[in-house]
This record gives sequence, structure tokens and C-alpha cells, in this order.
Amino acid sequence: MSGRVPPKTASIATPAEGAKLVAPAASRNVQALCALLDQVAPSGARALELASGTGQHIVAFAAQLPRFQWQPSEIDAVRRASIDAYASGVDNVAPAVALDATTPDWGAQHGGQDLIVLVNLLHLISTPETERLISQIAPALNPGGRVVLYGPFLRSGDLISDGDKVFHTSLVEQDPEIGYKDDFDVMDLLQGAGLDMAEVIEMPANNLALVAEKPSI
Repeated sequence: MSGRVPPKTASIATPAEGAKLVAPAASRNVQALCALLDQVAPSGARALELASGTGQHIVAFAAQLPRFQWQPSEIDAVRRASIDAYASGVDNVAPAVALDATTPDWGAQHGGQDLIVLVNLLHLISTPETERLISQIAPALNPGGRVVLYGPFLRSGDLISDGDKVFHTSLVEQDPEIGYKDDFDVMDLLQGAGLDMAEVIEMPANNLALVAEKPSI
């Protein structure tokens, strides 16, 4: 989602029918993510996905949680076209908007959300970009709204599997500013941005879901 060029080993997508793209990672984790959101989603009616990628996720989320009106977002125009192709005819998914959530002030521009979802981005952006992204979550959420951050993390500063070590190392070699973020550092950022930690959930393939909530007034 940020302006930096994604590493070659990340965010892989291939052409499919029409404007659609297919990302193998999205195909693998979509069922687990749907089950996660079914478990942790708050009440409300508006949901924003940051860095929606190909669009495979958001149409599944919309089917799983039809009470939400879903807003996909993506910085890349080709991927926005893919999102819209997947969402064609889906009543509760709006057209994808151009949004770089690593820039300041996006929260006020996309306010009134009850749920914000971010999948597999934090390890692909720098620490300052992560800080800017998280700083804008509370302004975008309604009181009682929740954010779900999913992806691979350092666990108390450690890489917990050989696969994580290989992937993190490959990311850093391609761009020294990116790589896995520490779970406790990200939780500190969420709390420092005015959010309360709600749940930390172990996910398949050594991923984590960090769920935080904006306090109710």
C-alpha cells in the first residue's frame, strides 16, 4: 500500500479472468480470516479494509459479515480494478478507493468506521510508516469500533520458526527498512494511539491477529 516498491517475494499476484488477479496467499488464508472476523467484529455497519490487494478477501468478508457495508482501498490502480471485478454485483462492497494509509491524516478523511481490517502489510513497510498508519486508526473509528491487524510478527523480539527467519531475512535484504515488526511494539503503538487491546489471537502459519478497540464515549 505504501509508495515503496513491494519486495519481489511479497504480494505476489497473477492475472486471472478479466481484470481479476489471484494472490496465492489470499487464497490460503481467506477462510481463517473470515472465521476470525466472525469472532471479533463489533456491532455496527461500516467496515474499511486497508490495502485490499486483489479483492479476494473483501468479497469473502462481505459474504461472511453481510451487516457491514465494506469499503475496499488500495494504492495500486491495477489492483483496484481487480477488487472492483471481484466485487461486481456484490451489494455491500463499494468501489475501491485510492488510499495510502502510510500517509498522514487519512483517518479523518475516512472516518465513521466500525471495523478496520489490515492483512499482511506491516512487514512490508517501514517502522515510521507503521507508526503513521496506526496513528490514524482511532480518528477513523467510531467509539466502540475495532481494528484487526493480521500477519507475521516477531514474538518478543524473536522469529519463532525457520520459515519466518527465511522470509524476514529475504525482506530485509531487499529493503533494510522493512521486515517483521515486534508484536509488543505494535501493541504499544495501538495503545499509544488511544486504542485498547481487546484480543491477541494465534492464527495459522505462525501469524497473529492483534485486535484493538476504540473506547466508547
